[in-house]
Amino acid sequence: MLITMKRSATADQIQHVCDIIEAMGFEARPMPGGVRTAIGVVGNERPVSEAPFRGLEGVSRVIAVSAPYKQVSREWRPKPTTIELKNGVVIGGPDVVVMGGPCAVESEQQLMTAAKVVAEAGGVVLRGGAFKPRTSPYSFQGLGDRGLDLLAMAREEYGLAIITEAVDIESADLVAEKADIIQIGARNMQNYGLLRHIATKRKPVMLKRGMSATIKEWLLAAEYLLSGGNEQVILCERGIRGFDDATRNVMDVSAIAVVKELSHLPVIADPSHATGRRSLVAPVARASVAVGADGVIVETHPMPHEALSDGPQALFPNQFKDMVASLEAIAATMKRPLAALA
Repeated sequence: MLITMKRSATADQIQHVCDIIEAMGFEARPMPGGVRTAIGVVGNERPVSEAPFRGLEGVSRVIAVSAPYKQVSREWRPKPTTIELKNGVVIGGPDVVVMGGPCAVESEQQLMTAAKVVAEAGGVVLRGGAFKPRTSPYSFQGLGDRGLDLLAMAREEYGLAIITEAVDIESADLVAEKADIIQIGARNMQNYGLLRHIATKRKPVMLKRGMSATIKEWLLAAEYLLSGGNEQVILCERGIRGFDDATRNVMDVSAIAVVKELSHLPVIADPSHATGRRSLVAPVARASVAVGADGVIVETHPMPHEALSDGPQALFPNQFKDMVASLEAIAATMKRPLAALA
């Protein structure tokens, strides 16, 4: 439920509504706006009676929120959420954000070379896995804390914000301390204990869609983060599991448009993990921007054939540069510029 107050509502009238909500056993979430205050009701798994609020002084409207994901929905917040990073880049606004970098941080030379490629091509966020949850226990698992330090070094050198994945509570604490965006991978989308823990960090979070998750399940996972007090959430469509092995996953481009209708949260597309094929990354990235994605996260590596993780889907530096140029053209047709470093 969402209760909108009149423009003339006093602080005492707003507090009175909050007191009633809490007396009913729920939590009140006041949301001051430019003109008026709205108060959300959270903590209910069943419909809340509107009767106690109708006719109260200062109350304008009582709106039932039909979606099971309350705070994530556009019913709760009609205006898009925007997230400003420390380097001045805004995600969820008019600009389309390009994130790029290797799947995994392998060495100082590899990462700094990749960061230079991303920055010079027009990217604004550097991706790179310090902790890698791999299907095989014998695959490269990342450099851990040393990888985070290298990412921070690249940020200092090139002004790029950094995003990297947290795979458990221990790594989440380290990532929250050193990264600009905490990434929650597809395998952990429904790791609710991890979601609750990361919600307490109050840092931007990118939540990838689980490989077999419905849109509803994806948005409910995001609800865990918002209900825990973190409103800086970015959704990421990275493809879902299908029966055809022509691509690594099935890129659900329509999900981007659907989620933009259902939710106020920004949406990023990951064409690298969706396709698993270098030749398909740029076309799918362009399609994602065309349907309304707020940005893309793409793998690029100085020497993909030597990559310790996901080499076949990593773009060569010149391919990454060409992709960014093509995204700029696509975004322009939608009257959206690419985000740029200050």
